Amino acid sequence: MPVLFALSSVLLNCLLVILLSVYSVRQERIEVMSLDKVLYQATATATGGRDGRAVTRDGMVDLRLTTPKELGGFGGDGVNPEQLFACGYSACFLGAMKFVAMRDKLAMPSNSQVTGTVGIGPIATGFGLEVALTIYVPNMPLEQAQLLVERAHQVCPYSNATRQNIDVRLHVITDQALLSI
Repeated sequence: MPVLFALSSVLLNCLLVILLSVYSVRQERIEVMSLDKVLYQATATATGGRDGRAVTRDGMVDLRLTTPKELGGFGGDGVNPEQLFACGYSACFLGAMKFVAMRDKLAMPSNSQVTGTVGIGPIATGFGLEVALTIYVPNMPLEQAQLLVERAHQVCPYSNATRQNIDVRLHVITDQALLSI
């Protein structure tokens, strides 16, 4: 679990740096959400860019980074920022679902899953991301699962950080939805 929290915080910090750099390039007035209170912080250092290493200050995460062949790299057995973002967003979104279920007294199945897919590609100002989250909530009526996902999307830190900045698509799947296919 410490690795997932560290990855989530590392990726959120990376995203905030990207958002702040977009702000400084555009020179537009963007209202930024400020935390009322910092509950947890993670710190990581990357060296070597996409073909380097990323290490958290506490040593819980130490990763070799490699650039995918699709982005002009050699591939290899390391990870890349898009994979880490997909892991972090998926874990964080599932945590937001659990939070909402507890807050709203909903019975959320313990075997629910969130699968994140992160794409990278060119945009007018450089490169951008898109995210698709496939949320599997077994044994829950589709309408209830969709409501849970919509509420989780409002409280998830990753969703709040990416809102109006990148395309995030949510796909809800339940056993009921599978039966109707």
